[in-house]
Amino acid sequence: MGPIGGGWRNIPGDSEGEDEDVTHFPQPETPSDAYNHWRNNVGFWLLGLCNNFAYVVMLSAAHDILSQEKVPTGNGTSPTPHSANASRYDCNAVSTGAVLLADILPTLLIKLSSPFCIHLFPYGLRVAICVITAWSSFLLVAFSTSTAQSIAGVVFASISSGLGEITFLALTSFFNSAVVSAWSSGTGGAGLIGALSYLGLTLVGFSPQHTLLLMTIVPVIMLASYCFLLAPPPEAPRCGWGALPQTSLRNPSLTEQPLLGHKATLQSNTQKTQLSLLEKGQVVKGLLKYLIPLAIVYFAEYFINQGLFELLYFRNAPFSHPQQYRWYQMLYQAGVFVSRSSASCIRFRHIWILALLQCVNMVFLSIAVTYVFLPSIYIVFALILYEGLLGGAGYVNTFHCVSAESKPEEREFAMGVACVADTLGISLSGVIAIPVHNYFCRLP
Repeated sequence: MGPIGGGWRNIPGDSEGEDEDVTHFPQPETPSDAYNHWRNNVGFWLLGLCNNFAYVVMLSAAHDILSQEKVPTGNGTSPTPHSANASRYDCNAVSTGAVLLADILPTLLIKLSSPFCIHLFPYGLRVAICVITAWSSFLLVAFSTSTAQSIAGVVFASISSGLGEITFLALTSFFNSAVVSAWSSGTGGAGLIGALSYLGLTLVGFSPQHTLLLMTIVPVIMLASYCFLLAPPPEAPRCGWGALPQTSLRNPSLTEQPLLGHKATLQSNTQKTQLSLLEKGQVVKGLLKYLIPLAIVYFAEYFINQGLFELLYFRNAPFSHPQQYRWYQMLYQAGVFVSRSSASCIRFRHIWILALLQCVNMVFLSIAVTYVFLPSIYIVFALILYEGLLGGAGYVNTFHCVSAESKPEEREFAMGVACVADTLGISLSGVIAIPVHNYFCRLP
């Protein structure tokens, strides 16, 4: 968190409680500090990757999940859809927005409730739940014999992703602020690697079932990253430890102490656990200038992804309909990865501009679906890549602004509650995408 000295030992705190005769001088970065800094950045990158991986794969597989009641035994490139009618849009009977809702509503419920009660649960327990539910999601969908079972698997992926996001973003408050960029880049990498791996493995001949079974290694990597790769500060939770070292706060002699700023650190951690409901409300009110635009960004882009992707079907393109859908998902995630990894080079505070541009993108593609005037699928490819760039930029810049502007004693709560905004936008887009899909699919 504190950039002074290049390490996590200098955690910023409220200086009012510190002894006036204590002077803090910048400490040179030691080889150990540099090594720990590298470990933490890599660790949070992998946590971001693994946390969002199942969520992304389920969205990439949405067309396959809904186009047939059983996972195909072939390569999955030409499933026979249960078309709603003879519509020119080649529709599935159920919108891919249904998969989006199954993939996001559990996340929304977790994020709405967890900022007010999640501190009661140890970090280790939360991570264990994330790992088990992610692993279960791949198995449920891989061995599915019905759409209902597949949707249940998607729900498990949502629980893992939602709980993981709010857990790991809160965990960043104990570390150097650079890990926020690493986490964000990792979540972008999850989109690209998840969508690309699903597309690539099915293209080379793996069935969707075998592809999903191969991906069960990802939750194991998440657990290993949390337990063995991170080098947490003394005041941060560790694998198998409680959510916060409350015992050590009551008796400092029971814990390892940082070299500098120990008193301030204890005060900051104590305050984090004692925010009143009124104080939490004030924190949320101060974040609205970032959270509302972020929600709009995500509403627009997921309305495109789950409401329009399936309808942007080019019959003369060199790809089948399922392949087109997978390419759309992969290109979107590629744009997200690039922009979420750009925070070290570019910072953008005016999130509302990104929201406006994303809404323009949504309106244009809606018109394109209505009047079918785009001559080539490659134009859609470019627009979807651009859509991903806007979405990723909105995400990473929002969390950097929240982290930078939050008081140390409020930062853990602020980072947790900020991740509700994108989920609200996604949920609303899923609700609207279903009737929009049904409207278009009834057209002759």
